[in-house]
Amino acid sequence: MRLFLDANVLFTAAHNPGGKAALIIELGAQGHWEISSSLYAMEETRRNLERKFPQSLDGLDTLRHNIRLVKHRIDLPFPEGLAQKDQPIFQATLACQATHLLTGDRKDFGPFMNQPENTFGIYIQTVSEFLSCAS
Repeated sequence: MRLFLDANVLFTAAHNPGGKAALIIELGAQGHWEISSSLYAMEETRRNLERKFPQSLDGLDTLRHNIRLVKHRIDLPFPEGLAQKDQPIFQATLACQATHLLTGDRKDFGPFMNQPENTFGIYIQTVSEFLSCAS
């Protein structure tokens, strides 16, 4: 399995190292699955941490060592109706051939969650949903 982490999952993992998002990365480092994200998501995460929880930036740097960063490809598709700000996230998910996109963004990704038939075969889930299905 190859997981792609959205910026809000990275943010949560850096800010709450004992939580489920950090567990996803830890289990990936142990070889349970591959962890990827994008330069775009990492930069968004860094900006938000600098603004809200600058003390968590070191945690992000530590996590970064266990995450493969990819670029989004503008030539790749995305689900019709996906917010423009999330299109690079989805395109990076496709670019790294992820099986799952993990996000906490129910507002924009909610209509596409758990519908791989509408998302080019990718399961879009929250961290909790993924962990429930993976166990």
